Amino acid sequence: MAAEVEYLGTGRRKTSTARVRLIPGDGKIIVNNKPLSDYFGRDVLEQIVKQPLEATGTLGEFDIIVKAEGGGTSGQAGAIRHGIARALLETEGEYRDALKKHGFLTRDPRMKERKKYGRKKARKSPQFSKR
Repeated sequence: MAAEVEYLGTGRRKTSTARVRLIPGDGKIIVNNKPLSDYFGRDVLEQIVKQPLEATGTLGEFDIIVKAEGGGTSGQAGAIRHGIARALLETEGEYRDALKKHGFLTRDPRMKERKKYGRKKARKSPQFSKR
């Protein structure tokens, strides 16, 4: 019993990656085999995940199955949002303007800055003493 139609999208943010499958259904969102509310627990992250659906007005039209890996909860929520936006673009090309206007199709380039030698972290220096 295979689903007849399924739309795929890959989203990334920081070190997180989310593989998203959109299947026509009644609006269930499952992340790593758990319901959305159980997986994240914070309302803010749930709202971030649902933003592309609200922007296109497709909130109850698709069941969404997500495999999220790497990073923390905030990065994973951003990656899922990016993946959902890309998958929605496959369903209907007309959604492009709405998604682009809100910036959901743009990969967030901000990453952790690398540690430099002679420093404690990327920018934190050892304590300075004049004598």
